[in-house]
Amino acid sequence: MNAPESTLMRKQHYEANKLAKRLHRLAGQAIGDYDMIRDGDKVMVCLSGGKDSYALLDILMNLKARAPIAFEIVAVNLDQKHPGFPAHVLPDYLTRLGVPFQIAAQDTYSVVKRVIPEGKTMCSLCSRLRRGVLYRVAGELGATKIALGHHRDDILETFLLNLFYGGTLKTMPPKLVSDDGRHVVIRPLAYCEEKDLAAYAEVKQFPIIPCNLCGSQANLKRMEVKALLREWERRHPGRVETMLTSLQNARPSHLLDRNLFNFSAVAATGVASADGDKTIDSIEFCCE
Repeated sequence: MNAPESTLMRKQHYEANKLAKRLHRLAGQAIGDYDMIRDGDKVMVCLSGGKDSYALLDILMNLKARAPIAFEIVAVNLDQKHPGFPAHVLPDYLTRLGVPFQIAAQDTYSVVKRVIPEGKTMCSLCSRLRRGVLYRVAGELGATKIALGHHRDDILETFLLNLFYGGTLKTMPPKLVSDDGRHVVIRPLAYCEEKDLAAYAEVKQFPIIPCNLCGSQANLKRMEVKALLREWERRHPGRVETMLTSLQNARPSHLLDRNLFNFSAVAATGVASADGDKTIDSIEFCCE
């Protein structure tokens, strides 16, 4: 090996190590900020075969090895019976890792194809069916937490989708209770960027399985929002990160939701308020 090749390899190793440290630090920070995992938890990691869920499993395994608390990890994949789905890939990979796992086989693919007209978005129904199966499996396994691989970009895209198309101010939270009240869902990658996870998947050479059911639908609104965020970040570096920070600094008194804040009780008291009109002037919006 000549000197330039050796230098390049050292640089690549350095960058890969820096990337891994960043992702582990951000995941650990999110877990701590939102109290996602506690001593004695059994964490069911939902593994789809995509880059994000592979990274989630890998990062949680590494964090588990040096965490000050003890918790279990079990990987679960839902085989939805997509035509051509390589059913051997995940069992082979998980067996090599030595991770306890379960493959739940249920033909949700046929249901989605039968119910959703050709050309219409399949994601909503597919997600509901998948979620129902995973919740059932979590109960059977005795899992106390269900870990999903959604990342920072997923959270911001969902926020904008709800804002633009749903008429609601909400997104994927880092931690929530399932609709039936029986499960706690966590998203340890909430602070991680998608581009970092994509780079990590390349470094780790995860055996990626593409989703050929809904992932090929190029007209999805989420793809439009994803492109919008990329353009904002290109033109205004730091804007996307500021959006995430904004979601962590909500001011109910300065929104319009009467169920969230009691506007009827607002009255002059003669006492200065930290939530007064000065908060509107804290950023010079008019000067751009």
